[in-house]
Amino acid sequence: MSTMEMNSNNGGGGSEESKVGFRYEIVRPERGRLADVLRWVLLSDNQAADRFLETNNKDSSSSRRSSCDDDDDDKRRWVMMMSVIVRKMISAMAKPMEWSGWAVEYLLNLLSLNGQLLGLLYNLIVSGKVVIPRRDSASFKSAIGHLDARVDLFFPRDALLLNVISRGGDDRPLMDLCILASKLAYENPSFISNIVTHHWKMHFLQFFNGWNELEKERSTQVFLMCDRPVDANFILVSFRGTEPFDAHDWTTDFDYSWYHIPNIGKLHMGFLEALGLGNRADASTFQNHLTINDVDDEMITTTTSAYYAVRSRLKTLLLEEHKNAKFILTGHSLGGALALLFPTILLLHQEKELMQRLLVVYTFGQPRVGDRQLGRFMEAHLNTNTNNTTNKYLRLVYCNDLVPRLPYDNTTFLFKHFGLCLYFNSRYVERKVEEEPNRNYFGFRYLIPEYVNAGWELVRGLSMRYMYGEDYKEAWCSIFLRLMGLAIPGVSAHSPTDYVNSVRLGKHHPPITP
Repeated sequence: MSTMEMNSNNGGGGSEESKVGFRYEIVRPERGRLADVLRWVLLSDNQAADRFLETNNKDSSSSRRSSCDDDDDDKRRWVMMMSVIVRKMISAMAKPMEWSGWAVEYLLNLLSLNGQLLGLLYNLIVSGKVVIPRRDSASFKSAIGHLDARVDLFFPRDALLLNVISRGGDDRPLMDLCILASKLAYENPSFISNIVTHHWKMHFLQFFNGWNELEKERSTQVFLMCDRPVDANFILVSFRGTEPFDAHDWTTDFDYSWYHIPNIGKLHMGFLEALGLGNRADASTFQNHLTINDVDDEMITTTTSAYYAVRSRLKTLLLEEHKNAKFILTGHSLGGALALLFPTILLLHQEKELMQRLLVVYTFGQPRVGDRQLGRFMEAHLNTNTNNTTNKYLRLVYCNDLVPRLPYDNTTFLFKHFGLCLYFNSRYVERKVEEEPNRNYFGFRYLIPEYVNAGWELVRGLSMRYMYGEDYKEAWCSIFLRLMGLAIPGVSAHSPTDYVNSVRLGKHHPPITP
């Protein structure tokens, strides 16, 4: 059966898409039951697989229908089963997670605004003046903000500007700004503006809350800032990462749906949707966004697509208002994936003027966004090599962080990181590597060391203030997360706290001699 015939039979995206070589595979846990997944894995029931897998990809389809004796197909089935099960479990908890997140954040802010528990009791009983949190205020912090309350830059402003202008020597001032901006992206616009303006003495530009077609809500948050309002040296774009209590964000990290662009490679479909570049309900929408580059930015911005809104704003800022500035992209977790995907789409749309003004992409705890073919395409444009002073892309990974190990990188799924990784172990010793250790996380030989390390991180968290000073004192909610890490080490290691510490305390590992 030809690809076009199969696409016509499946009703997936239209024959024009197949003619030009666009391919996709969509995993739909909501359409299949757990019994369907088990029948596919254990009994090779391909009709059951059709209930939760949709594809116009002939190779993928034949792989799905091949004999279970094939080792790669066996691995694919088991990983897909775990992905579907995890996503179903997380989706079932969506409302409880949302409600508990609202309650936890409100309680944390109620306590912090009233001088913690004793202060709240005093205000309730004695003064009668309890400060009530307002979610849109400059004093209301997200759960991430309470995990790590640090907001002030660690390095002098002059060192940061020198780093931006020359990109030579130590990049830590710029890294420090980027991790703080990545952490700040989790907050509301008033909080962000206050920190940028009054703490960093810089200029807040704009906050976008883009529409995510998969989640059917405005959940792709990104803000823009620059170092000064006139003739800026740099413009920074920071994408918000995975919300701790947002089930949709977590299911996106465990999603194995992809969209393949001819001569470019596979891209993670959930991340494309988060940028507003398509909708899996109609796969042809991805092709429309990924091939057309002569659209009216202002018209598309009205659809609240994060990609088009940011692109349009950057064009105005860089090509009209700040003609000597360059721009920086950053993000933590899901935000890191979006920060990397953004220049990928700029290249597809042949935005040469913008790409010439890209200074660097720094990501923290970023999941994989595509396959090796995509990596080769991007490496040619981002100058990724071991010379850190010329890299336009660097991803930072802390120890056993689970998220950079997703989606799977193996012979079946072919999701791959690319470029240079700055890896930090639990003692904040850094090493430049192509890939972090235990790249798929779930390895039995790593299991015991992961739990031992989680115990050490708990002890270290309790003693940080005595080792490095009050600025490194961990909040009680951060300690609570480390206790959770004794059960799931990779989740607690994803906290921005360790990424801030890695940048500020990181020590170079001595070179390994052969």
